[in-house]
Amino acid sequence: MKKKILIVAHSSGSLITYRGALIRALTLKNEVYVFTPKILNDETRFQLTGWGVIVYETSLNGGTISLFSDIRYIIDLYKIIRKISPDIVFPYAFKPVIYGGAVAAYCKIPTIAPMLTGLGNTFVESNSKKVVKKITRNLLRLTLNSKEGIKVILHNSNDRETLMNHHIIGRRCTTFVVNGSGVDLQYFRYSPPDKTKISFLMIARLINAKGIREYYEAAVIIRKQYPQARFRLVGGYDANVDCIDKKLFQAISSGDVVEYVGEVSDVRPMISDCSVVVLPSYREGLPKSVLEGMAMGRAIITTEAFGCRETVIQSENHQNGFLVPVRNVPMLVSKMEYFLKHEDEVVRFGLNGRKYAEERFDVHLINRQMLQILGVEE
Repeated sequence: MKKKILIVAHSSGSLITYRGALIRALTLKNEVYVFTPKILNDETRFQLTGWGVIVYETSLNGGTISLFSDIRYIIDLYKIIRKISPDIVFPYAFKPVIYGGAVAAYCKIPTIAPMLTGLGNTFVESNSKKVVKKITRNLLRLTLNSKEGIKVILHNSNDRETLMNHHIIGRRCTTFVVNGSGVDLQYFRYSPPDKTKISFLMIARLINAKGIREYYEAAVIIRKQYPQARFRLVGGYDANVDCIDKKLFQAISSGDVVEYVGEVSDVRPMISDCSVVVLPSYREGLPKSVLEGMAMGRAIITTEAFGCRETVIQSENHQNGFLVPVRNVPMLVSKMEYFLKHEDEVVRFGLNGRKYAEERFDVHLINRQMLQILGVEE
C-alpha cells in the first residue's frame, strides 16, 4: 500500500546530492512530497519532478537566525502537513528536525523520523555563540521528546552518546545509526590518482567548523617548501551563523595559496584531478565529501573528530588515510608532507579507500536500511 512521505529539507542542493538515491527509492512505491528552501538549480527541479515528487518551496535559510522567517516557516509547514496528511514526516538537519518534528507531532503524524546528519558546531565546545547553541539544544530536546515512538536517525554512535549525555534524547524516542548518506559507487567510479604532481582538495561549505582556516594555514606552510603543491577548495560561502570571517575569505579568494573554485554541480572532475582529499573538520555525521573521495580512490586526511574517524582505517595493510587532532595545523602539515615525499602511497591508500567504501558505505545498502527504518516497502 502506497504511503505519503513528506521530506523536510534544509537546503535544495542537498536533495539530489545527499538524498537523491533515497528519494528515488522512495518514489518507486510511495507518494513523495518535499518541503525545501527555494530551488535555484533547474536540474534539481527537473530530476525531482521527473521522479514524480511534489515540491513545496519556502524562503527559509537553514543557516541563519530570524524569528520572523522561522515563524513563517512553521505556519507554512503546518498548512502543508494539514493539506497532505502524510503517513511519514522525514526531516533532516537542525531547523527541519526542530520545526518539522514539532509540527508533525502536533498534527499527530503516525511516523516521524528526524535525521541529524551531524551535530556540527552546536556541540563543539567553544566560547562562540553560546546562547545560540543553548537555544538549539533546548529546542532539540523538546522536539525529540514531543511524541512517543519518534525515530531518530544518526550517522555515528558518538552523536547518539552526545545527545544522551545532554539529555536531548530519552525513552520517548528510538535511535538508529546508519553509515551516513552513503555513496553511489557507480556514479563515483575509481580513477587512478596523479602521483607525479601531488595536489590536495577540500570540499566543504566555508564555515569554521569544517576546518577551513586550518586547511588554508597548512597550505601556506606547505607551499613555502613545496611551491609545486596544489591546493583547491570547493564549496559555497553564504550567510551562516558559523561562516568564516571576511578577511579569511578574501585571503582564500585571492588565489595566491589556495585555488577557490566555489560551488560546483558535479565534484567528480575535481576529485579525479586531485591526489588527496582533505577535511580538517571539528565534527561530522559522516562526511559525504570524504566518502566520495574514497569511492574514487583518493587518499584521505581528516581529523580524529566524531564522524570523521569512522572513514579512516589505520591498520598497516588496509590504511586509506590519516587522522590528525582537531585544529592541529602542524600535524595536518606533517601528513600532507608525507604524501609529497611518498607519492606511491597515494595510489595504495586510494585503493584501500575504494575497497572500504564498497564494503561499508554503498548507498544501496544504506538505503535499504533507511526504508526499513521509515517502514516502507523496498
